[in-house]
Amino acid sequence: MKTWKIGLVLAALAVLAGVPWYGSDVLVQFGINALLLAVLAQGWNIIGGYTGYASFGNSVFYGLGGYGVAIAMVQWQLPFAVGMGFGVVLAVVFAVLLGIPVLRLKGHYFAIATLALSQVMTAIVSNVGIAGQNIGLVLPPLNNDPLFYELSLGLLTIATLTIWGMTRSRFGFGLIAIRENEEGAAVMGVNTTLYKVMAFALSGIFSALAGGIHAYWVTFLDPASAFDISLNVKMIIMAVFGGPGTVLGPIVGALTLSTISEFLSSEVTSIAGLFFGLVIVVAVVLMPRGLADMLRRMRKMGWGYFIENIRAHRL
Repeated sequence: MKTWKIGLVLAALAVLAGVPWYGSDVLVQFGINALLLAVLAQGWNIIGGYTGYASFGNSVFYGLGGYGVAIAMVQWQLPFAVGMGFGVVLAVVFAVLLGIPVLRLKGHYFAIATLALSQVMTAIVSNVGIAGQNIGLVLPPLNNDPLFYELSLGLLTIATLTIWGMTRSRFGFGLIAIRENEEGAAVMGVNTTLYKVMAFALSGIFSALAGGIHAYWVTFLDPASAFDISLNVKMIIMAVFGGPGTVLGPIVGALTLSTISEFLSSEVTSIAGLFFGLVIVVAVVLMPRGLADMLRRMRKMGWGYFIENIRAHRL
């Protein structure tokens, strides 16, 4: 990475880290939500952007992370850190056990299979006594938004550095090879099953950690909110909008769309619900590879970039 890019990233990180000191309480709370969504987008980016498997099951990891924290703190009276670790273990076990059979599917078959996971997990947890069944669990309150903000920013930084390192490793090259041509990658010696399961598990770890932080922050968790499929749709849209398969694209997409969505929700509430649907159409038609690809290719093609994409969709 060029020196000026590193400097720009560090400056942005410094500005974000200082929000609790100069920002309002509302801004800090918005920041927690936006940063956690960015973590989820980065987590999905590993399995969806780099591996090429459009997973709709990452909300399950998010819910398992939240329940790991809730069960540990409420039922077992253990510290928050232990709950985070328990949530990660649940997510990894789920990723391995479900990933081996599900990741053998491809395309829309894989998407449909993972789409059903959230509903299945909601039904299971609703009947587990230690998880509070349908009633849910109430966590001990901790009124410290700056702490949750810094935890969210720290987690996003770790997730981004992990992806950055992954793109320069044999593992990352293997995932890209699977995305481009899985059969060809297998012929070249890539253990595609192992790589896909590892990517699924790594994606689940970051999603689970985000779910754990969110659960402790809001102090309440029930099956419907923990395994909400709409959250999975959001993380996919944000990653695709920013640029799937890039290091910073999902962060840009998450922060940009979170800001616009928050503005619409407060200023023009009647159309806020339609916003993400509009984003899907615009992103797929005008910039199918996200903002990162758009900015890079517009330097050479100008407005011809959009014309090319419109023609490709025969509009």
